[in-house]
Amino acid sequence: MPNKTQILNHQQIEQKITRIAFQIYEDNCKENKLIIAGIANNGFVFAKLLAEKLSSICSLEIVLQELKIDKKNPINSKAKLNLDTSEFKNQIIIVVDDVLNSGKTMMYGLNHFLGVPVKKLSTAVMVNRSYKRFPVHADYLGVSLATTMKEHIEVSFEDKNYCAWLM
Repeated sequence: MPNKTQILNHQQIEQKITRIAFQIYEDNCKENKLIIAGIANNGFVFAKLLAEKLSSICSLEIVLQELKIDKKNPINSKAKLNLDTSEFKNQIIIVVDDVLNSGKTMMYGLNHFLGVPVKKLSTAVMVNRSYKRFPVHADYLGVSLATTMKEHIEVSFEDKNYCAWLM
């Protein structure tokens, strides 16, 4: 088993979810509705936790969606969302993932919304890595880390025992 260093424990992740939710609300408090699109798997779990926290602190209508992307072949496959494109026209959209590594997955996730005039398009991640191959940044983030190319970040939201590991 590779060496693992815990970078965030359950309490720290809960605190970061709360802080990010308040930041999102502060930036969008004059709106009526937010669309939170979590990238399938951990990004969607993180998006769900953010949506729950937002619902508990504000009266904005929160629309939670799972954005499915073929991460191994994003160029030849289309991202899938259960909303028709007309439903996110002129809306505030926040695309959520657990880790922003090279920016590739987030870039293809954002691309799904670029064909429709949205009001505002933002990103939220729990962990932002220090290097990018794609020009994507995190508008809302839990923690930013300087890592090597060989290191890997893993975030777990399982069994109400959240944690993030550097491996």
